[in-house]
Amino acid sequence: MKSIKQKPDPILPRAGLPDFRNLGVLLRLLLLVNLFAIATVFVRVDEPAAYPLAFIAMAAKVELPLFLALLLLFALQPLVERLSARNGRIAVVLVALAVAAATFPLLRDGDASALWRWLAWAAAAAAGVLLYFDNRSRRHSRALTEARLMALTARIRPHFLFNCLNGVLGVIRADPRRAELALEELAELFRALMRENRELVPLGEELDLCERYVDLEHLRLGSRLNMRWELEDCPRDALVPPLLLQPLVENAIYHGVEPSSQAAEIVVRAERRSGEILIEVDNPMEPGERHKAGNRMALENIRERLMLFFDLEAGLEIDAGGGRHRVSIRLPYRRKTP
Repeated sequence: MKSIKQKPDPILPRAGLPDFRNLGVLLRLLLLVNLFAIATVFVRVDEPAAYPLAFIAMAAKVELPLFLALLLLFALQPLVERLSARNGRIAVVLVALAVAAATFPLLRDGDASALWRWLAWAAAAAAGVLLYFDNRSRRHSRALTEARLMALTARIRPHFLFNCLNGVLGVIRADPRRAELALEELAELFRALMRENRELVPLGEELDLCERYVDLEHLRLGSRLNMRWELEDCPRDALVPPLLLQPLVENAIYHGVEPSSQAAEIVVRAERRSGEILIEVDNPMEPGERHKAGNRMALENIRERLMLFFDLEAGLEIDAGGGRHRVSIRLPYRRKTP
């Protein structure tokens, strides 16, 4: 059995290039360049009455090369992401310059002296965008560290460890092999909690971790806990944030099974739809049962990490109705490249 890593390596901020196939990145890039264009108009035009026409003229010059540059960066993303950070930045600036030079004859009156100013503006806009995303990447690295630390402190409720050990003590005489497996599962669970959790992990690993967790809860809840895994169309190689499913299953047990005196069923679904992965955890909801702050903390932690890893391409939704509580997660389908 593998040992638990007591002191994970510190997470250092890493400067990186944005993902030009990410919807959030593309929207931010459009906004930043247009804000730069507006700022340019304010600097160049002195009379407020001339602002409307100046804005229209600037938009006519900026939008076409901007959209062409976005399309080109979208197409070149697999190549750019293989470059070093320095070379990648140079490549982005060169793309901006090439598009600006190619569209200059269409957008200007042919004055060659204006070409250099146009290229300088394009290079400055590209550099400003890269500086913004570099700063954002560094800030989000710190935010991811804080989110991970919060996840470590709030992921497993303290009573779970004591309940699990009591369950092991309850079967250690009657079924020593089951007690040994339970302790191994507990060690694997805490090893996953304490490891470095900065990178995305395969969905299959998350499902295996959840199955270990459910096996441990079976020691305490027995036949009251029924699990249904609907994973026929689940791509286990899909990359997801670490420790994504376990807190959802834990909340489902805590709020859907523990308050009930009858057997309760929790449903875990995962499937691929086109270019997205849909994950759902569905549990019964006892009348009058209120989801406590710990539940909201876990859900907000997951929502924050989805935002950090996938930006606007991922989301988390909650639906409580018909006596069921359902948490649905949507994220893009990504897998490790060979």
